[in-house]
Amino acid sequence: MIEIANEMLIVGAALVVFIIVCLARVVLGKTIADRVVAVDTINTQLVAALVVLGAAFSQISFIDIAVIYAMLAFVSTLYIAKYLEDKA
Repeated sequence: MIEIANEMLIVGAALVVFIIVCLARVVLGKTIADRVVAVDTINTQLVAALVVLGAAFSQISFIDIAVIYAMLAFVSTLYIAKYLEDKA
């Protein structure tokens, strides 16, 4: 069981690295759409990291938080898309 937890922690750390890379895209994005897609990607990676860490630490609360965060991120992405559509 300890070996699996260590592997999950490595995957979680890799997801955090990918989140940092996406943060660079948020800062350096040329258009607003690029930045929105980067933020949505960060949200998806954060949900995945929470699920992996929840499995690694055997904490169901991490998975509950990931589900709620995924729902909020989805609604916020829809709101931003609607705002950008009305603006264009």
